Amino acid sequence: MLELDLSADIQALRLTYGDIREVIDVETLRSDIARLSEEAGVPDLWDDPERAQKVTSALSHRQSALARVEGIGRRLDDLEVLVGLANEMGDEESAVEARAELTALTEIINQLEVQTLMDGEYDERSAIITIRSGAGGDDATDFAEMLMRMYLRWAERHKYPVKVLDTSYAEGAGIKSATFEIDAPYAFGTVSVEAGTHRLARISPFGSADKRQTSFAAVEVIPLMEEATEVEIPESDIRVDVFRSSGPGGQSVNTTDSAVRLTHLPTGIVVSMQNEKSQIQNRAAAMRVLQTRLLLLQKEEEAAKKKELAGNITASWGDQMRSYFLYGQQLVKDLRTGHESGNPAAVFDGDLDGFISAGIRWRKRKDED
Repeated sequence: MLELDLSADIQALRLTYGDIREVIDVETLRSDIARLSEEAGVPDLWDDPERAQKVTSALSHRQSALARVEGIGRRLDDLEVLVGLANEMGDEESAVEARAELTALTEIINQLEVQTLMDGEYDERSAIITIRSGAGGDDATDFAEMLMRMYLRWAERHKYPVKVLDTSYAEGAGIKSATFEIDAPYAFGTVSVEAGTHRLARISPFGSADKRQTSFAAVEVIPLMEEATEVEIPESDIRVDVFRSSGPGGQSVNTTDSAVRLTHLPTGIVVSMQNEKSQIQNRAAAMRVLQTRLLLLQKEEEAAKKKELAGNITASWGDQMRSYFLYGQQLVKDLRTGHESGNPAAVFDGDLDGFISAGIRWRKRKDED
């Protein structure tokens, strides 16, 4: 006779789920959704497209968050029913399904619990990720493209909307740089732990000799700021260049000069946008990203000054944070958290949740020290 007892495991998940609901504050979510739904229903909302976009985006994010939390509660209820049926009918197939659902729910609830650790000023915002190739020639530009695909596949797994804003292709393999947006609640708080220098070690597919090649790529993550009004940029501080959008191999993909490159002269920060249809749209998108970067730079400088006054300066920019070994041992290892995977192919295919969860917990412990 089949005796499937998952009651202790389900009870443990319910306790964690209850804590998560309190932290997320489901009632406030419902209240926000009601208010935003009312605003979204105003007939003349789209007379102001910028405001309409903010309202509908905020509503969508909150509806998604509530649906996810409520969906977990329903799945826990269904799991208990499934266990009961499996025992009542002596159905081994239902028992296998129940164990698989328990495993899936455990993973989902653990991920949601990690989200409750994100309480930074910008953690709940969407994210803009920029990847730049570093030292290593063709291997580095190829590695940068591998990282871009890795994050796009990760977002796809979670059904997060992604918008590629700019891609600069290398003359040989891969990309010199790419910028893309992940539009999801807490995207910044989640993927910000991926920022830093990534290292790839492998037998180069681009050299004639079978020698190990080490290459680097930098990952930058900033929050998507709806309005960066705290930063005013004089026109005299910006150089604007327009050019035609290009694809792999330098091939032109547009017959007009619609792509825009903004250079902030005082800091040297450069932002390029080429994926919108018009020059005006690309310039507006580039300006928003530039304002965000300047705002974050301002905050970083303030934080660095405080550390200097306290006598504690830590130079962390450029520090290697993760290594990818594609020869011999086949390993991906995070040097901050110690988390590792012996399946680099899966990692490059978007299996990043373990690394991200470990990074968020590591960051929380670090902040509390």
